[in-house]
Amino acid sequence: MNICMAGLDHSLAPIALRERMSFTSAGVVEVNQKIAKSPDCSGVVLLSTCNRTELYLSLPDGRSADPGAWLCEAAGVSSAEFTDAFVIRRGTDCARHLMEVACGLCSQILGEDQILTQVKTAVTLARQAGSADGVLETLFRTAAACGKTARSGGRISGVPTSVAHRAVEVLREQMGELAGKSALVIGNGEMGRLSASLLREAGCQVTVTLRSYHHGQTVVPAGCEVVPYEARYEAMEGMDLLLSATTSPHYTVNLAAFAALARPPRMLVDLAIPRDIQPELAQQAGVTLLNVDHLRRQDVVDANAMKRVQAAVEEYLERFLQWNTYRESLPAQEELKQALCQRMRAYLEAGMDAEEAMELTVEKTVELIAGGLNDTLPAHAIRECAARIRQHTRA
Repeated sequence: MNICMAGLDHSLAPIALRERMSFTSAGVVEVNQKIAKSPDCSGVVLLSTCNRTELYLSLPDGRSADPGAWLCEAAGVSSAEFTDAFVIRRGTDCARHLMEVACGLCSQILGEDQILTQVKTAVTLARQAGSADGVLETLFRTAAACGKTARSGGRISGVPTSVAHRAVEVLREQMGELAGKSALVIGNGEMGRLSASLLREAGCQVTVTLRSYHHGQTVVPAGCEVVPYEARYEAMEGMDLLLSATTSPHYTVNLAAFAALARPPRMLVDLAIPRDIQPELAQQAGVTLLNVDHLRRQDVVDANAMKRVQAAVEEYLERFLQWNTYRESLPAQEELKQALCQRMRAYLEAGMDAEEAMELTVEKTVELIAGGLNDTLPAHAIRECAARIRQHTRA
């Protein structure tokens, strides 16, 4: 199994570095396609979220690669800046890490729900790019199944379950009760809609922005008002808080336009990577600006739930390793079949009758296999194999 990955996540890289290696769905497809063109690469899957960017590679036997350098080259950034930020994992460590990621064990919000969908989306985009080979397809499919199983028995910790939930929790800590307060949410993607819904449930009067060309194509959370994205600055006037969560490559809120407001919101939350709100706004008098790195918390972990999740990781990792062992053995199985056929033919050509040739071939084959695997082939496994042969014979 020749797989490796380079990971850049919130535990090692500051937000200023992570946002330079963040990709839209179209960008993920483009990077997958670029890297897949290399003759030294069998498969590519890029996982890009607000907290992590991870490149997974499947390589031909005997080949090696620096996945971090490959990712930097495909993204058009200098690898020197990211030298100390990437973690490189290979083989079993690489596979185990993806299982842990899918279970939410590596997320800023421990056990968060969105990462499972993001893992599934990553391999879907790789299929779209034509870059996912059988090894990475199976690895990501197994990791997704692992994440689903890990969540089926309850949560590792209590709330929150997503960055949006945590953002509302922090807003309560900083602003007190949110009931009756006014909020503008910029962005109507998954994160924006969830944030708007949670703020509405907390009692806020919520207004969300919509791009003019999206009218009639999007779902607005119940109870929320709507303003055109182009009118967002006018809508900010007099608001208590502003939350932005888009996939825009540019600032949705810049310093000059914000400073020109007569009554700007004083609490700003930026849930985007790359960031939506110009960081210099944090220097404005009376303004508090929070980004995703400010939302970290020490989770109270359910020890029994954690053991269950870790057991799921090991179970599904073993499933993947067994699948890979079988896959890698297929050429050897074919060689064995051919060798058996050659021996049988040799006996027949030497004048031996068919029954005797068959019995001698089987006898010598079993002896050679058992002798060659005497340290790894227990008796019960041989009996199970014999039982299966008899079952198939009767069938």
